[in-house]
Amino acid sequence: MDTILSVDSTLTDIAWFLIVGIIVAGFLLAGFRLGQRVRAKEPPPPPPESQPHLPNGGAVYEVREERDHVEIPEGGLRPHEMQGYGNFGSTTSSHPEEVRRARESGHKHPEGPGPHPQPGAPPDSGRGAHS
Repeated sequence: MDTILSVDSTLTDIAWFLIVGIIVAGFLLAGFRLGQRVRAKEPPPPPPESQPHLPNGGAVYEVREERDHVEIPEGGLRPHEMQGYGNFGSTTSSHPEEVRRARESGHKHPEGPGPHPQPGAPPDSGRGAHS
């Protein structure tokens, strides 16, 4: 009698797995068909002729410009005090070469080994093993 009950519970478990599997497969099929219907209602993708094209002169290149220096108060500025989207109303310089020279005058090239010397290089090998 015990074996009959164990076989019966095993068959019941198998039947539940089959029923749940059929339900899951039904949901997947229904979702696939719903997706097909939604996709059929969407407009078709645009043709290649309507896509954007490069201008006749080619790609647009970077524009470099020097800005006039603007004094910022020592206490800083709050966002509502800034003008012109955070550039504080700065304007393009009328003498860019002088502005660039003044800005770069404080730049010094470091001497000695670089920040990441090559492994195994002697300590006085300059700016790396390839210099």
